[in-house]
Amino acid sequence: MANTLLSIQVIPKTPGNEDSIPYVDRAIEVIQQSGVKHEVHPLETTMEGELSELLDIVKNMHEALVAAGSPSVISQIKIAHNPKGISMDKLTEKYRP
Repeated sequence: MANTLLSIQVIPKTPGNEDSIPYVDRAIEVIQQSGVKHEVHPLETTMEGELSELLDIVKNMHEALVAAGSPSVISQIKIAHNPKGISMDKLTEKYRP
């Protein structure tokens, strides 16, 4: 079982004040390519895995956005870490039909 949940919202600065959605899409692609369990929500994406792995993904997201032309990136991150295990499903099962 994974020991960490990490939710992230990326706020990329864009050249010329262009639309940021293509940059956000690129950040989500990095998560998808990583293979970790994740859920995309309207204002953030939550990943499930090992802490070091998820932090590496955050680093890769920032690098991908800079490579795509973003001059800077701000991320808001929430981390829930439990060495005994934690999961999105377990935390939200009582809210699912």
